Amino acid sequence: MNPTKVMVNGIPGNMAVNVAQHILADKRFELVLYSLTGPEIQAAEHKVEAASVRLLKPDEREQVIEEIAQKEGAFLSVDFSHPSAVNANAEFYCNYHLAFVMGTTGGDRNQLEETVRVSSISAVIAPNMAKQIVGFQAMMEYGAQNFPDLFKGYALEIKESHQNGKADTSGTAKAMVRYFNQMGLSFNEDQIVKERDPEMQSSQWGIPQEYLAGHGWHTYALISGDKTVRFEFTHNVNGRDVYAKGTLDALVYLSARISEGNKGKVYTMIDVLKNR
Repeated sequence: MNPTKVMVNGIPGNMAVNVAQHILADKRFELVLYSLTGPEIQAAEHKVEAASVRLLKPDEREQVIEEIAQKEGAFLSVDFSHPSAVNANAEFYCNYHLAFVMGTTGGDRNQLEETVRVSSISAVIAPNMAKQIVGFQAMMEYGAQNFPDLFKGYALEIKESHQNGKADTSGTAKAMVRYFNQMGLSFNEDQIVKERDPEMQSSQWGIPQEYLAGHGWHTYALISGDKTVRFEFTHNVNGRDVYAKGTLDALVYLSARISEGNKGKVYTMIDVLKNR
């Protein structure tokens, strides 16, 4: 069976590089040696292991993409770029019939999904690619749908910490706000405590020094009105491998859906977990 070709966009960003490394190490895939990158990137190429990846800035990608398609044939795209580029990148993928996995958070998510639905391609779109965290979210969603007002009268505190290069608030934390709202809590996304200071992360949070440049720690604390009951849910991830592994699973899933002839479909990591 021929390996699935994948172009990873967002290099030299850390998450994009990590995914590219996993693809190079996995015989199911072949890395396409091009990557869409931001206008601020000065380098023309970036080394990923022994591979040299050509970096395509926004003003040159349209003239090169057809050349890549002719050279490589069919391939999938993975996006770990910047929140400000989410919608423009999605339009680019759809215009050039490039099925994709969107791991970047931010952007207008409704517009993002609609862009895919009216296109000729399908995509996996998820604010979090870690399967275990996605499974935890699914359990919380079940609780929200089946036990409305479960935590009515409680106070909620959400804290999340990521490396200081992450520009936006965690998409996972935002999703959890919606579930807690359904369970009777008055809380909005602006109340999420977002930590990006490495000194505070080390001294106050206890995040290991070697993971300050790549981590995702979340805590959701619920306290009853009379302060006699406290619930706390925590998921702490050090490094990026868990997200990269989930991304590869999403690629396998998307490839299978494409082979079935599906077009204009938006899939999530829940679909990947269920393999439906």
